[in-house]
Amino acid sequence: MIDAGPVAPTALVTRTGGVPLAPAAAPWPCCASCEGPMQFLAQVVLDDLGGGVGNRGILALFACQNDPGMCDDWDPDSGGNQALLFPADGLEPLPRPEGGVDEALLALGSVRGVSLVHADEHHYDQAGEEWAARNDRPASSVLGQLGGSPAWLQGDETPSCPSCASPMPLIVQLEEGPDHSTAMNFGGGGGAYAFACEPCGRAKFLWQC
Repeated sequence: MIDAGPVAPTALVTRTGGVPLAPAAAPWPCCASCEGPMQFLAQVVLDDLGGGVGNRGILALFACQNDPGMCDDWDPDSGGNQALLFPADGLEPLPRPEGGVDEALLALGSVRGVSLVHADEHHYDQAGEEWAARNDRPASSVLGQLGGSPAWLQGDETPSCPSCASPMPLIVQLEEGPDHSTAMNFGGGGGAYAFACEPCGRAKFLWQC
């Protein structure tokens, strides 16, 4: 996933930042610990993963930034983050929660689209470094990967589906972003991982540093 520059905040594309798209009347996700609204991080159009199946919907990712580090937003089961699968049809911009919540707590400071580049190198970090060198771009232009195998910064934390108990496949691995002033917060230089069991409609999100 390569940084393709700014896109519209409500674009139906794989992107980081902007406004989440969701079915009508869907609530803005709130943290289970502090009960405050979470920050929207990214959405993935699942059709971008390929595989010959179309109209798979989107995955939307949120994490609590109301008091960073206090709500265990790195943990897939703490309630400090949410990964939500939405159908492809009937999506619309999710209304902001009421009550004058600080915009910085709800959205990243920039909206970045992605271009997808196939890498023959199977090692995630090496593939990114080789792409950056070959294209004379900074390594921070690599925003992550779609599908494939997680490049864990610590131990393997692949979650199992709460419904069918099968190991969940990786949907996306994310870097914090190219601009430190508007980056996602994964502990400072960390990376995030989102998994989903599409048949069961369940998803999980976590980060490591």
